[in-house]
Amino acid sequence: MYISVTRDIQVTALPDFLPERSDPAQDRFVWSYTIEIANLGKERVQLLSRHWIIIDAYGRREEVKGPGVVGEQPILEPGESFRYASGCPLSTPSGMMQGSYTMITEGGETFDIEVPAFSLDSPLSKPTLN
Repeated sequence: MYISVTRDIQVTALPDFLPERSDPAQDRFVWSYTIEIANLGKERVQLLSRHWIIIDAYGRREEVKGPGVVGEQPILEPGESFRYASGCPLSTPSGMMQGSYTMITEGGETFDIEVPAFSLDSPLSKPTLN
């Protein structure tokens, strides 16, 4: 589990390798990940957009930007949370993801919150020392 907190908004990421959706012979490795966004603050916020950076084991980088998450732009009252699941395919048996969400307050102030960097590791990846 990976956690970051920005401006009283906590983002928790939990990745999971999906061997049944992966095909190593075809260089296809698939993960699901669950994200929970919790409003620990005192003001209502809404998620407007996402920005993901996905890096495979060779250092190849892909960026994904777009409105909302899984077709939604959730509003979080103080104390509320929103959870969703999505997926990520790679052509290597390991990699990483990180990113940010753009949020807006009731008063119209926008700000970015960090999505913690998290590892995409399959049982087929060779451990490396960094």
